[in-house]
Amino acid sequence: MYPEVSLFIDGSWTKGSGSRSREVIDPSTGDVIGKVPCAETADLERAASAADRAFRSWSAVSAYERGKILRKAADLLRARMDDIIRVLSMEEGKPLAEARLELGATVDLIDWFAEEGRRAYGRVIPARAAGVYQLVLKEPIGPVAAFSPWNFPVNQAVRKIAAALAAGCSIIVKGPEETPASCAMMVEAFADAGTPAGVLNLVYGIPAEISGYLIPHPLIRKVSFTGSVAVGRQLAALAGQHMKRNTMELGGHAPAIVFDDADLDSTVKFLGGAKFRNAGQICASPTRFMVQDKVYDRFLEQFVDLARKVKVGRGLDPETVMGPVATAKRLEEVEALVADAVSKGAEVRTGGHRIGNKGYFFEPTVLTGVPTSARIMNEEPFGPIAPIARFDDIEEAIAEANRLPYGLAAYAYTSSTKTAAAIAARVESGMVSINHQGLAMPETPFGGVKDSGYGSEQGIEGLDAYLTTKFVSQLGV
Repeated sequence: MYPEVSLFIDGSWTKGSGSRSREVIDPSTGDVIGKVPCAETADLERAASAADRAFRSWSAVSAYERGKILRKAADLLRARMDDIIRVLSMEEGKPLAEARLELGATVDLIDWFAEEGRRAYGRVIPARAAGVYQLVLKEPIGPVAAFSPWNFPVNQAVRKIAAALAAGCSIIVKGPEETPASCAMMVEAFADAGTPAGVLNLVYGIPAEISGYLIPHPLIRKVSFTGSVAVGRQLAALAGQHMKRNTMELGGHAPAIVFDDADLDSTVKFLGGAKFRNAGQICASPTRFMVQDKVYDRFLEQFVDLARKVKVGRGLDPETVMGPVATAKRLEEVEALVADAVSKGAEVRTGGHRIGNKGYFFEPTVLTGVPTSARIMNEEPFGPIAPIARFDDIEEAIAEANRLPYGLAAYAYTSSTKTAAAIAARVESGMVSINHQGLAMPETPFGGVKDSGYGSEQGIEGLDAYLTTKFVSQLGV
């Protein structure tokens, strides 16, 4: 059964002050499985006031005590994991195994920030005069407005929540309307763990209305957004108008460069798993495959074979490897990207079509001969499509990797330390993973450059994003 979804404001669950709601669709069937209430202006004002009031007391709680609450929330999520992953799979479509991985990463991240919050160190700067103390202090920035996407409805929201709470901030999260229940179940664990009223608030509704109200709000001091480049630009501009600190984790178009000295068996396995995970709906998913001439044919044969063997089905089926794309809009967009590529001369080596007429299933797809003028080579595909191209030498590969304004993630496979060092130094990306899938650990920063945003989540950088630096110079009496 799909749970009833509510807003969470000032420590209480509520349907809000209005009557508007949005339907929640099961992407495996296309059926309506629930509704999510839309916050009205009065609800947002109540959340902002609660967050401001709660910040004054929460920021005074020691990091040690704040960490206790975070760890308890993580323990509750572990105990409730089976229930949450079923709901997550139902509303987002991802297989149960992937939903379990998402929840596992979520609790790890909470535990990590619970500890890292105790290490928000300042420093003492040696003074030029006797009797002067120069102190650098780290203080929580204040109430936060956070905007979280639907593709990882629990993990993406908790990146913001755990960091903010560990730093001593209060937060209002605009959760994903497409996948609201699993996010709400995660917030419930924080509430049940003893998070004081107003410290954590959850709202849903019309995204433009919520961002348009909260970002300029005088009580909000920090903005965090994960989503598309187009929306990120708008929200960053709005935050800038009001001098609000902000973190923007935006879209990507990750190059995956396979050199002729790579271990092909492991490379195909790594890239296949990464490409078709969550049906390709991952901002750091490999999306532009570049394979060196000598191994191109072998790589293509093995990758096409892998794609054909991916079992597509409903996420709740334990045997499913890849579920549907999340929405009807995404299905239409994926179909349009393939059609555009084919119209420009690309060849479909496998897949390329919708599966059935119920739900939003699409075949794992491999394209070759895709010109750089095709949309899929310039727009984030966010679907299970792998365009595979040849390259001759490292200069050609790096030029293509850096051609686009995106710069979130990049992948390379080689047995040469010289080649690996060149990729690490010269590819314009916030994250580079070489010879494995090494991104998104709690202790490592996650963020991009260029149009893929700025600032980092996770790692010590993720905590620092919620802290301000205060310098104190004091002459002893």
